[in-house]
Amino acid sequence: MNEKALDAYFLSDIHQTLVKQALAAVKSDSEFDIRVIVEGGGIRGQAEAVRLGIARALVQANEEHKPVLRKEGLLTRDSRMVERKKYGRRKARRKFQFSKR
Repeated sequence: MNEKALDAYFLSDIHQTLVKQALAAVKSDSEFDIRVIVEGGGIRGQAEAVRLGIARALVQANEEHKPVLRKEGLLTRDSRMVERKKYGRRKARRKFQFSKR
């Protein structure tokens, strides 16, 4: 991950487990050498993005992995995005403070 080992980039055990989840689902932990570049978002989002990328790569490598990964929910992307800021407002939906006097 960005020129670092997994345990050096993702310090939390939870994030490391997230990244390894796709490989563990198809029981191929030591078959592949994986290099990933991630940017943007937070550490949790990056870990989930790496997990999705690994899952998609495993499906490309072997189509038989697809049902297992689909059942685990590892091929589904979280499509929520940040809503843009609108003019005349403080944030996307938050209005400026109203003062009567």
